[in-house]
Amino acid sequence: MDQPVKTMAEMGTEQPEILFWVGCAGSFDERYKKVTKSFVKILQHLDISFAVLGTEESCTGDPARRAGNEFTFQMLAQQNIQVLNGYGIQRIVTACPHCFNTLKNEYPELGGTYEVYHHSEYLQALIAEGKLKVTGGNFKGKKITYHDSCYLGRANEVYKAPRELIQALDAELVEMKRCRTKGLCCGAGGAQMFKEPEKGKKDINVERTEDILETKAETVAVGCPFCMTMLSDGIKFKEKEQSIKVYDLAELIAADL
Repeated sequence: MDQPVKTMAEMGTEQPEILFWVGCAGSFDERYKKVTKSFVKILQHLDISFAVLGTEESCTGDPARRAGNEFTFQMLAQQNIQVLNGYGIQRIVTACPHCFNTLKNEYPELGGTYEVYHHSEYLQALIAEGKLKVTGGNFKGKKITYHDSCYLGRANEVYKAPRELIQALDAELVEMKRCRTKGLCCGAGGAQMFKEPEKGKKDINVERTEDILETKAETVAVGCPFCMTMLSDGIKFKEKEQSIKVYDLAELIAADL
């Protein structure tokens, strides 16, 4: 990152163009911190006015609600809404589909109504407007397959933007047989990320990794921290981590800058 990132508290009376909602993974997971830095690199490169909440940001409550703990969800949501409304936040961009879905679709019923974008939508819009220019860099001509996150794809029907980002890199997009509306879950949704899988013949992330291997792609693009973890583990299970790499969409774009 070229310069320090300001928090909303440090912005004073100035209102940024967007609030970057970092999320739990983007804040604490060592691998996904790289995604946070990549997205910030793009924003700073384009001189876009943005801020984060910093220590005032709490978990959106998505895992709690999916696990059946509605009380904890309500408590976290109301706490976040109070902070967001206190700052007069209008536009939010996040790299996590779980945060995206919760902020966009579930916070309004509790008094938190905002324009919420997944970072793939936001980056694609910047390219379409001519503000962000990419040439492909290291990924030009490479085979890339894209894994549809459940909360981005089926839950919110965001299929076009991630694929247009990959195509903007002049890469060869190779679709898995199960994609878009028929995409297969990575196995982490519904709070499954935080527990061991039920007894069965095969873990879902291994099943999904086999879909990836069929494409012969050397790069897997994702737009979700949970998906990144599960697919990386699946690729390690198949002992293919040397030949297949998992990257977030923001990392693919930032590598070109």
